[in-house]
Amino acid sequence: MALKHFLAQPGKSHILCPAVDRLTDFTSYAEAQRHFSWEALWALFDGDREHLNIAHECVDRHVGRDLDGGVAIKVAHADGSDEFITFEELAETSGRLAGDLRRRGLEPGQRVAIMLEPSLAFYAALFGTMKAGGIAVPLFTLFGPDGLRLRIDDCRPSLLLLAPEKADLAAQATEAGCAVVIADAAYLEGLAAVPVLPVRQSAAADLAMYQYTSGTTRALPEAVKHSHRAVVTVSIAALYGTGVRPGDRFMCPSSPAWGHGLWHGTIAPLALGVGIAAYAGKFDAERLLRALEDYRITNLSAAATHYRMIKNATGREGRGGGSGGLALQKLSFTGEPIDSDTAAWAEETFGVPVCSMYGTTEVGVILANYPGAADLAVKTGSLGKPVPGVEVAVLDHQGGVCATGQIGEIMVRRGGGWFPTKDLGHRDAEGYYYHDGRADDAIISAGWTMSAVEIEDTLLKHGDIDECAAVAVPDETRGQVAKAFVVSQRRGNDAFVREIQDFAKQRLSRHEYPRQVAFVAELPKTPAGKINRRALREANAAAPPVREG
Repeated sequence: MALKHFLAQPGKSHILCPAVDRLTDFTSYAEAQRHFSWEALWALFDGDREHLNIAHECVDRHVGRDLDGGVAIKVAHADGSDEFITFEELAETSGRLAGDLRRRGLEPGQRVAIMLEPSLAFYAALFGTMKAGGIAVPLFTLFGPDGLRLRIDDCRPSLLLLAPEKADLAAQATEAGCAVVIADAAYLEGLAAVPVLPVRQSAAADLAMYQYTSGTTRALPEAVKHSHRAVVTVSIAALYGTGVRPGDRFMCPSSPAWGHGLWHGTIAPLALGVGIAAYAGKFDAERLLRALEDYRITNLSAAATHYRMIKNATGREGRGGGSGGLALQKLSFTGEPIDSDTAAWAEETFGVPVCSMYGTTEVGVILANYPGAADLAVKTGSLGKPVPGVEVAVLDHQGGVCATGQIGEIMVRRGGGWFPTKDLGHRDAEGYYYHDGRADDAIISAGWTMSAVEIEDTLLKHGDIDECAAVAVPDETRGQVAKAFVVSQRRGNDAFVREIQDFAKQRLSRHEYPRQVAFVAELPKTPAGKINRRALREANAAAPPVREG
């Protein structure tokens, strides 16, 4: 059924006969394998393979439905305030913003950069751009002038919608020939005089968004270009990676400028008719916990770093040793592996296991632990099993399939060939996959291959280590050695170094330990919250030689 049918009938939406089962009706792993098909996935949407618009699927078609009182988005602001946005308000405001963009001369296919924290302004800009036929480009609000200018020069937007607190960056855009609008309260109030622009009929193959993968501000990562039909593909991650189902009270505190916060935390759940909760401003673990309680969140999907920060902020015994007033039933994480100590803490504290969701910006989610599936055990440290509709394997350097337990590169089949994820991993006898570090983060010392992930996981079990990262550093004798960068409240000295090294030797092997240890106040992170190991290697190269232990 073409999208134009729905655009001609405002308020109408695609509702299957109650007798027809939908993919959202199934929660078990076995049912996912048995019932999944691309036809069943497309049946969840109003649009079809020819015509589809993300803004319609996520916002307009849900107006008038009894979904959590009509609330589309709840925003927990770092200052303690809350913002509640209904589907009706978002549909109207995004429609007026689309009209404003068209009035300013936006043509279909032109880019609109959006540098705003989660708020009515951000979501209206995101969906309003797509309603007008433009391409939305969400940008991290943490970018400085260099990071912003690099992306402006790369995607050449016709307009930048900028947060008022970032107004000092406007010159970076105007110098590059990009118009700037400060999206403050006055701008939103002015939209009331702009007529609502109906959703533009778009082809499913039309570009809808540019997404920059996380990276350092001075090193420009590639922009991944997504079409409107990406909303259908990413719903696989929602169904089996975050376990989202109608009726869930879902929250993702990751920035919507990062793939997890944008696609898994915003686009996919809204498209499935599930209201979302977001976090705006500087992250604070206690503020997030209050929001989880106040909003009665049942489904939380966050970065591994978020869980670790909550654990560190509340103490290793949690909030009184239990989940307090929380209503959590499903937990998932992505971005990087979660250490086993934090995973065990989360399950003990919240009462449910924290499930991995693994993929890349380029290929989407390919492995998951199926949150909410009672028939699939969550194995500690596992990435889970392949999601329906994809073929995954671990291949060696010659392109052969690795034996059970053998480390190789995780690959996904695409277009008749194998596409690399650039991550190392292995598969166990039961079909679960495990992460063994980035392919370029392997530590090869005196012929031994060591896993940075394994070293970090072990060190994080030490009671005095809050955060750590292990990287390969050059060594004249061994070629490379492992160096651990450690964040601790305890004073770093030679005795603590030897204690850390002995701790690793006793739990891993006599050779698999950090021969160098550096104590740091904090670890460098990408805007997405991942540990920036590249920055650590660069800092090490510029530092004086370190005596090995």
